[in-house]
Amino acid sequence: MASKTLKKSASAISDTLRRTFSSKTWEHREQLHTLTEDNKFFLRKVRWQIALLAHLGFAISFGIRSNFGVAKNRMVNNFTDAYGEVHEKEFFWTGTEVGMMESSFFYGYAASQIPAGVLASKFAPNKLFMLGILIASLLNILTAVSLKFHPFTDIFVMVIQTMQGLALGVCYPAMHGVWKFWAPPLERSKLATTTFTGASVGVMIGLPASAYLVSHFHWSAPFYVFGVLGIIWSLAWMYVAGSSPTTHNYISEDEKKFITEKVGSVAVKNMTLTTLPWRDMMTSTAVWAIIICSFCRSWSFFLLLGNQLTYMKDVLHIDIKNSGIIAIFPQLGMCIVTLTSGQLSDYLRSSGKMSTEAVRKSVNTFGFTVEAVMLGSLAFIRDPVIAVTCLIIACSGAGAVLSAFNVNHFDIAPRYAPILMGIANGLGAIAGVGGIVTNSMTFENPEGWKWVFLLAMSIDICGIIFFLVFAKGDVLPWAREPEKEETFNEFVRRMSTMVRSLSRRTRSRSTDTNYAKMEEERVNSSEMKACNKTETPTEEGVLNETKAVGGNLEVVPEEPSQKNLKTDRPEV
Repeated sequence: MASKTLKKSASAISDTLRRTFSSKTWEHREQLHTLTEDNKFFLRKVRWQIALLAHLGFAISFGIRSNFGVAKNRMVNNFTDAYGEVHEKEFFWTGTEVGMMESSFFYGYAASQIPAGVLASKFAPNKLFMLGILIASLLNILTAVSLKFHPFTDIFVMVIQTMQGLALGVCYPAMHGVWKFWAPPLERSKLATTTFTGASVGVMIGLPASAYLVSHFHWSAPFYVFGVLGIIWSLAWMYVAGSSPTTHNYISEDEKKFITEKVGSVAVKNMTLTTLPWRDMMTSTAVWAIIICSFCRSWSFFLLLGNQLTYMKDVLHIDIKNSGIIAIFPQLGMCIVTLTSGQLSDYLRSSGKMSTEAVRKSVNTFGFTVEAVMLGSLAFIRDPVIAVTCLIIACSGAGAVLSAFNVNHFDIAPRYAPILMGIANGLGAIAGVGGIVTNSMTFENPEGWKWVFLLAMSIDICGIIFFLVFAKGDVLPWAREPEKEETFNEFVRRMSTMVRSLSRRTRSRSTDTNYAKMEEERVNSSEMKACNKTETPTEEGVLNETKAVGGNLEVVPEEPSQKNLKTDRPEV
């Protein structure tokens, strides 16, 4: 049984590889240029201005993420600063507590992804992106202030970290929402990779900059610096970015016409949670291929983001002042490969040399394979020079996957790209719990890094296989059909009808219960006597009872036809 299953799996993978790497020429009839744009310097084009400013926004957001990972080396250890002065540790956290402080960010980050995708599809995604970074920057400053009151504010700091994760969690879905309006189909890879390389630049600059600030000033310095930078960036973004080309302030007419023709109409104003094709999304293997790869990439990325300097200090015995500079090179290599792979992917697609599916699978396989091999090698290498070289190659190769699964949302469901990005990024952010695993395995145990890297390699291999077998490159059938439109008034009427219906059912059950209680009380009451049906009240008794009550009863003679009628009522 097992051998048959293995044979079927091997056959499926071989067929996929043959189709993927076929030399057949592919045509993209729906993406052929029918309109040309004025040839001008790319920085004069609004969409490239947005891409570069978004690049800076991601750099600041990932710089904020790296602050705690660098600062903890001075906070929980005896530390010698750049001037030779020794500082005793100020925080007495255990390895598990440090892992909880770091992972609390990812709980909020994961929770905000899907709601952010829906919000980015329904409202202005450029404003959502700006608010995410602005709020995270303000919370970064609040974190530094709160940590000064340790240990009384430790729980509060974890709450702040969670809220910061909620704020930064909207960034990726919001930017997918921006590019849904601004990115022509054959420029998606270039614009998206230019934007998302800001994450690598943020780590590349954030790690050494944070290490410099920690060594020369104080552990709280990175929190203040990156918080202020985020506030300044928000002001610039408000001026440059627009919700769509048609509403932008200073875009040229030729660029506006070019983008609107290539992108087409984007009908999402009436999109609600109840009209989205959730069942089709969550049962699509192509969607799960993106989700699995997002988890695999996030595991390795978070591993190196929060623990790269710790690994260099514990295993390679490189001082933090030097490791901050060394940390630049892996992220620099990632940026170069990411930008190159984005340009190459769009060239192969636009020239018709390869299909979109073939391009995505080829680039994804290359990136994850390079990373997996290098991380597996790091499990056994202890020489600092060779280890740093493997680290640089691993991060560089991984940069290719950003132009593969990370933009595949636009290929299979462009109108739902922000929501798919939110789902994939949200479930992928679960990999943030790897911080607890890593800290538990390596706390005061340098040998634990061997198993940390082998685990990361195994996870990458799963991503390679799943994407090769199940990924798609064309728009899926359920993404072509427009969702049922629902206006705000219709939504209000539907909700009010549901509330009224629920209220009626509740009232009906309550009334039935009250009648039952009243009947039970009447039967069981000791003040009430059973009436003997055989006894017939007399006329005198009734008149006496009426007088006792104090009423005047006027006697009305009976009709002749009613004299012989037998009733339970007394004769008056």
